[in-house]
Amino acid sequence: MKSPAFVHLHLHTEYSLVDSTVRIPALMERCVDMGMPAVALTDQNNLFGLVKFYRKAIAAGVKPLVGLDLRILNEDEPNRPYTLLLLCQNNAGYRNLSQIVTRSYLEGQVRGLPMARREWLDQQRCEGLIALSGGPHGDIGHALRGGHDEKARHLLKGWQATFPDRFYIELIRTGRAGEEDCVRSSVALASETHVPVVASNDVRFINQDDFNAHEARVCIHDGRGLADADRPRHYSESQYLRSPAEMAELFADVPAALGNTVEIARRCNLDLKLGSSVLPAFPVPGGENEGDFLEAEARRGLEAALATKFELEGVPEKQRSPLSAPYYERLDSELSVIQSMGFPGYFLIVADFIRWARENNVPVGPGRGSGAGSLVAWVLGITALDPLEHVLLFERFLNPERVSMPDFDIDFCMEGRDAVIDYVAERYGRERVSQIITFGTMAAKAVIRDTGRVLGQPYGFVDRIAKQVPFEIGITLEKALEQSDELASMYRDDEEVAAIIDLARSLEGLVRNAGKHAGGVVISPGALTDFAPLYCEEGGTNIVTQLDKDDVEAVGLVKFDFLGLKTLTIIEWAVRIINEKYPERKLDISRIPSRDEATFRLLRSTHTAAVFQLESNGMRDLIKRMRPDHFDDLVALVALFRPGPLQSGMVDDFITRKHASNKADIDYLHPDLKPVLEETYGVILYQEQVMQIAQVLAGYTLGGADLLRRAMGKKDPAKMAKQREIFVQGATQRGVAERTATRIFDLMEKFAGYGFNKSHSAAYAVLSYQTAYLKAHYPAAFMAAVMSADLQNTDRLVTLKDDCRQLGLKLLAPDINRSAFQFSVSDDDTILYGLGAIKGVGHAAIDSLIAERDANGQFGSLAEFCRRVDHEKINRRALEAMVKSGAMDCFGESRRSLMHQVPEALRSADQQARAAAAGQNDMFGLEPAAAEVQSTPSVQLAEWQERVLLSNEKEALGLYLTGHPFDAVRSDAGFFADGRLADITAEPPPQNNQGERKYAHATREATVAGLIVDVKKRGNRMSVILDDDTGRMEISLFSEAFQEFRHLLVKDEIVVISGSLRYDEFIGSWTINAKSVLHIDRVIESRAKSMILSLAPNGQGEQLLVRLHDLLLPFREGSCDVSVRYIGDSATARLSLGPEWAVRPSRELRDKLTELLGNNNVRLLYAPGREIM
Repeated sequence: MKSPAFVHLHLHTEYSLVDSTVRIPALMERCVDMGMPAVALTDQNNLFGLVKFYRKAIAAGVKPLVGLDLRILNEDEPNRPYTLLLLCQNNAGYRNLSQIVTRSYLEGQVRGLPMARREWLDQQRCEGLIALSGGPHGDIGHALRGGHDEKARHLLKGWQATFPDRFYIELIRTGRAGEEDCVRSSVALASETHVPVVASNDVRFINQDDFNAHEARVCIHDGRGLADADRPRHYSESQYLRSPAEMAELFADVPAALGNTVEIARRCNLDLKLGSSVLPAFPVPGGENEGDFLEAEARRGLEAALATKFELEGVPEKQRSPLSAPYYERLDSELSVIQSMGFPGYFLIVADFIRWARENNVPVGPGRGSGAGSLVAWVLGITALDPLEHVLLFERFLNPERVSMPDFDIDFCMEGRDAVIDYVAERYGRERVSQIITFGTMAAKAVIRDTGRVLGQPYGFVDRIAKQVPFEIGITLEKALEQSDELASMYRDDEEVAAIIDLARSLEGLVRNAGKHAGGVVISPGALTDFAPLYCEEGGTNIVTQLDKDDVEAVGLVKFDFLGLKTLTIIEWAVRIINEKYPERKLDISRIPSRDEATFRLLRSTHTAAVFQLESNGMRDLIKRMRPDHFDDLVALVALFRPGPLQSGMVDDFITRKHASNKADIDYLHPDLKPVLEETYGVILYQEQVMQIAQVLAGYTLGGADLLRRAMGKKDPAKMAKQREIFVQGATQRGVAERTATRIFDLMEKFAGYGFNKSHSAAYAVLSYQTAYLKAHYPAAFMAAVMSADLQNTDRLVTLKDDCRQLGLKLLAPDINRSAFQFSVSDDDTILYGLGAIKGVGHAAIDSLIAERDANGQFGSLAEFCRRVDHEKINRRALEAMVKSGAMDCFGESRRSLMHQVPEALRSADQQARAAAAGQNDMFGLEPAAAEVQSTPSVQLAEWQERVLLSNEKEALGLYLTGHPFDAVRSDAGFFADGRLADITAEPPPQNNQGERKYAHATREATVAGLIVDVKKRGNRMSVILDDDTGRMEISLFSEAFQEFRHLLVKDEIVVISGSLRYDEFIGSWTINAKSVLHIDRVIESRAKSMILSLAPNGQGEQLLVRLHDLLLPFREGSCDVSVRYIGDSATARLSLGPEWAVRPSRELRDKLTELLGNNNVRLLYAPGREIM
């Protein structure tokens, strides 16, 4: 068989980030097609793709050669670093390469580009590595191109010393300027010095016609346009994956350069051991091993846990021993499995950093995932759930019959998570601990925007295309073209759109950037770089592994998940507020009663906003139907609220059986299964129940039952056939009829796909219960904590403000003399707005304000405030935002007056500060003190009109707090709308005679009115959200209606909408399919028949009447009669102005009348009937 003629040794994949469109799977396919026995990965300055490349190559039968394209600092021109190609000969070479590239990130970045230093590369540090000179881009090539032959010889000699018998001069022929001259000079130098040469094609894309896509990718990274005449052009069309025959033809004059590629491939024999984990050692006290220490700690922990449990439950001393026996038996069983599988160290490490977190006041979650099924985890403090009490299975977490790493996902308070990671780094050594990289890819919408930009298309044009891509996680352009008729039509009919989408498809999914995994942390048994190189941003911040979460585990590192959960932060803040407000109560959230009636009453009321996992509309509907009354119901709720159970009928069966008057009629499939299925009323809801059924009925071990559960989940026909045989045979041997056994197996198989991990559900139900308890007993403290956690999320604050109103809580405007940065509690029923929620006022400004207030007392006036605060932190914009928000209402002046005073107050404060700085006293203090700068007396102005005040308030806070724009027209809307939005949306869903829900048909025509708070696309229609300050309703407009009324669908405008009222199952609420949309002002103008003006003269009667006359005059010739209700000192009279004074009651007129006469003194009356025009 003829030896291969050529192997590609210089090749960038998509993981280079700065260039290349080479995807690893496609690369391997092409290598196989062209009969290439080996190929190299040499991405620029990283090993991001190492494991994926290695695995795909081995699977394809191609030898993987691992290396990288290293940049080395050019002292003369730092912006033009040299290139050196390094390839791993063996595992020692991999470790050295890992250290070199890590150091280039940690210590060598120049303007964001990692660069090694020549002095770092000595013989010892480069052992096990083969080097290629980098062609014209290496230091030797650079010297040769500049005609510095002697310098080139000197450099070559240095590299030969660093890489004895392992240094090659690289020859590149891709048609770029200067390459051929460099090849000639390089061949001459190699001949003279007897250094081998090697050919490469500096590959960036697979097919020659991929060049345009590659150039677009480079332009996206560099922020350039393809047509930009000034952009650098570093690449050529020839940098594709040439075949060995093409390379042989290209280098026919230097055949040795081809043969050496094969020789290098033979010399490179990196052997990565993938799939086996190596745990770091836990520092146990002297003389003990990890197993003995874990056992001792677990026994101590169990003793303490049982003592606490029995105390809380009031179990007498004499009854404790028999109740303890099952716990000690389970403990012995779990410890035996943990020790036999070699995982004592893992449990000790997790328990240690959780212990540290608790001791340092960092809230820790009760657990998540299957880890809550471990008794050892509970007694070590890793989880907060008693697995025996909740019937949770250890084998669901750690199966002795299927060896795999345990995996605890730990939730920490958002504020304290980083402190725990820092503790771990200190404990095990910073060179052994790191967070994990993630890679962002070019997703469908973003890649359309990118390609449109590099093609030079206008932003608006490209934005219109991108907005046609449906909002769906993981959507691809292919799917988008199938789902969006408008996008497909644009693609078909418009050549420019087609050009953008075609280019975008060639780039879609390519790796775009590197980031940091949300919670993954690795701890290695030795230096991390022995396993994986490290990456960081310039300045050495955010250090992460260069391998992602799957790949770090593949190379043997153990991943620990440190997840930040906002709910834990909310609970911590709420408890802190409660204990500060009521120190005598000493609330401990871990010791609250488990069957608190007030908590379940709150849940059944469905006022579950901010209750963990239970606040969505769909979940509230489920709660309403289930009517939970004990903790296990919450566990079931978390498990049931998923598409599978909701669509399979499982939810309906569960609820029907729960509320059945005769529980004796429930079918448990077999008498022996009643203890297993009784808690879920005969419904197979949890994965653990599948395992228990197999154990009880067919004699499986729980480990074997876990294998059965996994097989059912994966739906492997061959495995399922085998498991069916084992199950039926085991069950019949225990006296179960074969027909019954087969039926039960069929049901298990059906529901295994819907079954949920009970351990996870139970752990999260703990947080659901705790948040519901806090809301039921301490609503103000709880809601203040919740709103503080969403300080910058205005949309969320709007929802929470509405919930506060439903709870009867008052929400006061921010107050510079009382408010903290976060929301706080004034009393049991009152929440004080946080200063941190005022837009345009930074954290530093508020900190300085509070520090001044704490040091020198409250502020008495705007002028005093301006004199006392730091103007570098609190500028005019921040001052105006505070005025608009109401934070300075405490000064007793109108917001309009305060806003008018701001410039003068700032000027006066600045003048006084300059005077003080100038030191107007003489140096000995003999001259009298300078007189205090006098400010101009403030002008008192009437408050803004309600509409203006609310608009300013929304500008400052992002929401309406002290009122709502709809208040101004609420009484008017009552004449033509069919009710408040809260009342309409609270109606029960329609049902048929059998009590089944009917979602398909409209129930009636309806008219509603409200403020538009959002307009968005939902599927094939537009969705408009109306708000009338009692509730919200979603309005649907299909294409024709939307086109007709789109000019009216503007946020913050009030409209009246008529259409078909129907119940929308998807959103779990009533909605209207709009047929008519009108601005409310137009409806008022056309429907109002009479206007009543209340006028109190207060000594200015004649002047007031003259102003009223002048105001009404321009609005005459309408159809709305006007009458004046004259309120004197001793009598009241009503006077009709007659038909010649009938007016058109426009908004302008109503606003002017309100400003003249005051709020609530302008009233409209309407003719009977609810037609809106």
